[in-house]
Amino acid sequence: MNDSNLATPPESFLSAAASAGIDFDPEDLVRIGRYLELLYDANARMNLTAIREPAEAWERHVLDSLTLLPWVLQLEERFGEATRLIDIGSGGGLPGLVLACVRPRLEIALVEATGKKARFLEATAASLGLDRVTVLNERAETVGRDPDHRESHHLVIARAVGSLNVLAEYTVPLARTDGLVLAIKGAKAEEEIEIAKQALYKLHASVVEVHPTSTGRVVVIEKNRAVPRAYPREIGEPKRRPLA
Repeated sequence: MNDSNLATPPESFLSAAASAGIDFDPEDLVRIGRYLELLYDANARMNLTAIREPAEAWERHVLDSLTLLPWVLQLEERFGEATRLIDIGSGGGLPGLVLACVRPRLEIALVEATGKKARFLEATAASLGLDRVTVLNERAETVGRDPDHRESHHLVIARAVGSLNVLAEYTVPLARTDGLVLAIKGAKAEEEIEIAKQALYKLHASVVEVHPTSTGRVVVIEKNRAVPRAYPREIGEPKRRPLA
């Protein structure tokens, strides 16, 4: 990959973003371009992405992450800078760090269990001046039982973190009862929702919208009331024995 091309958003990306109603301040795009440079530099040392072309990185990483922005803005209107967002299984920072690049005053927590990826997230957030980003080098099950995070986030987001019946147990316990869970999914979103119905029922949550985007689908989950204290279960259990 030619890293010099990463910092400049291609016209195809700008056009697609405009069509989606996404506006940028000039510094937003500078931060995102720098983020992509850091991501691909680190990718030479660890597995963060398989995408090789700069234009594809802007579309499949950045634009895909920004499909969540309308809900971020809605909650920000209601709660202002008190809005708390948490990204489960952040990996290379998608979608959490991309959202932080365009909303740098929000309090955003990135949950990543792999140590070297968590260290990359910390270093990248510091390099981009995103001082309201916190990195939690923990498993989602652990964070879901932490009183500082359980049922305390306005928005819980995830991208490419397992099937919805597993993901729900990781995410729903972290959301406030007036908050939302947003899962970026692909063409099988409806199939995953059908399989996850019983899991969502046990977690006191429900799917309220499946929003199509230019890069996939956003599954919107509402939390109806507090999650039973039994969830999330012990580390590894949600994936080993998905709720049914």
